Amino acid sequence: MAVFVALGAFLMTLAGGWTAQRVTDRRHLVLGLAGGLMLGVVGLDLLPEALRAAGREVFGVPAALLLFVAGFLLAHLVERTLALRQAAHGGAEHGHRAPEVGLTAAGAMVGHSAMDGVAIGAAFQVGGGMGTAVALAVIAHDFADGFNTFTLASLYGNARRRAVAMLVADACAPVLGALSTVFVTVPEAVLGGYLGVFGGVLLYLAAAEILPEAHHEHPARSTLLFTVAGAAFIWLVVGISG
Repeated sequence: MAVFVALGAFLMTLAGGWTAQRVTDRRHLVLGLAGGLMLGVVGLDLLPEALRAAGREVFGVPAALLLFVAGFLLAHLVERTLALRQAAHGGAEHGHRAPEVGLTAAGAMVGHSAMDGVAIGAAFQVGGGMGTAVALAVIAHDFADGFNTFTLASLYGNARRRAVAMLVADACAPVLGALSTVFVTVPEAVLGGYLGVFGGVLLYLAAAEILPEAHHEHPARSTLLFTVAGAAFIWLVVGISG
């Protein structure tokens, strides 16, 4: 089931890359909805499950929450590192961009997508409801991942062939990540810790990347409504599956 669901992430990633070449004025609504789904799955399903599975406390704080903060900071560190690397290569000066910077950033997206697949597989090991909720959020934001992977690779002067290759790699990554969990059963405590880290990463992507991008060039009340609808939909999924 996890691998089958990951195929949805595969298709959604390709759809995001395809849309990157034919972007329309409705992109902000898609990103707004994706941000709402990500926020909902972190706060309403992923964190409560991580707290239950991880169990123990470290110096008075649940281990899952410490790992949640660590995941958020890790995502921030990676994003800042890529930004500094871009600046070091002169990517922000006079429009001169090094193709290697685009490939590095796109490669980071591929690695992130592989971990998305692991998250889907790990969540299905907890239960079908948890797996469905995580899969919905991952599939929703994989559209943005595909969009950004192609855009990052092509923005820095890479040939279209390279940008498409990175897009295909990004699409395949969640399938391979989910497949790995078929052969390995993750212990519940480890799983809870991982879900905590993933929750932090997912929240960072929603709060620092997806939602700001959704409102950046086209601020509109409709975007906010789509974000609220995404979070409400996850609440509905959690309520039905619970």
